[in-house]
Amino acid sequence: MDSNYSDALNTVSGVLVIDKPVGLTSHDVVQVVRRGTNIRRAGHTGTLDPRASGVLVVLVGPAVRLSEYVSASDKRYQAVVELGVTTDTFDADGSVTSSAPVDVTEEQFSEALASFVGEIEQVPPPYSAVRVKGRRAYDLAREGEEVDLQPRKIQVYNLELLEWDPPEAVIDVSCSSGTYVRSLANDLGTKLGCGAHLVGLRRTKSGRFTLRDAVPLKKLREAFDNGTWQQYLIPSGEALSDWPALELTPEQLDEVRHGHRIPGTWEGKSWVRGMSDLGELVALLEFDTETSEWQPRKVFNS
Repeated sequence: MDSNYSDALNTVSGVLVIDKPVGLTSHDVVQVVRRGTNIRRAGHTGTLDPRASGVLVVLVGPAVRLSEYVSASDKRYQAVVELGVTTDTFDADGSVTSSAPVDVTEEQFSEALASFVGEIEQVPPPYSAVRVKGRRAYDLAREGEEVDLQPRKIQVYNLELLEWDPPEAVIDVSCSSGTYVRSLANDLGTKLGCGAHLVGLRRTKSGRFTLRDAVPLKKLREAFDNGTWQQYLIPSGEALSDWPALELTPEQLDEVRHGHRIPGTWEGKSWVRGMSDLGELVALLEFDTETSEWQPRKVFNS
């Protein structure tokens, strides 16, 4: 590889918002990005199951250091739930564990749906990537071991019934990161007394990015082949555009890039994006109320 081309790739940093198709793992998509860009530093910010499609945010280059902040963003989904059947995986990939007649009205379904809005405790599915004593829950479950997962607090901001065609229902789910829609479907079936499982899932939003921002993976592959993929690369700073921005003076820029604190004022926001006058993300800064200074927590040197 030409050294100048390699150096140019080393400076590439940003976000690819991809519409993941059904059938691929999130890791598969990251591998496609690595091969297509020739950039090894790439990672996604929130796993989508192989059966699920939709918004997958992939960070490329130095932007991967934003992962822990972008991963914590809220998510939105359209989910298809089938009533009357439960499975061991809480989705259509699993083995059927029970079946029951569906004697549920649309009003009863909507009432049950509303009971899951707010801060709730949710137990992850047995077949999930949650670690139990150092091992993935799905590995233990596949080996026939009893998986005892502890409930977690999550936020469900909104649940809306979009289509009612029993035994199936299509719902819109707006929730915090870490929510398992499979568990939500299973719990909904338990509450209704007939059981349920997830048969379809499409992520429509992750953080500030929606399907409108997403490029279909097939189209991105074509762009990799013809060398035009960077048209889809979104600047790193936009990954956290819901954070307040602090424009740094040239003097502050130099201080922050060397990891030094800078004096400032606090207006109720403890974290900000430190931006250059060219709109580049320079650092993530946290305010120290004791010293009235901004402390660089992540610095992105150009």
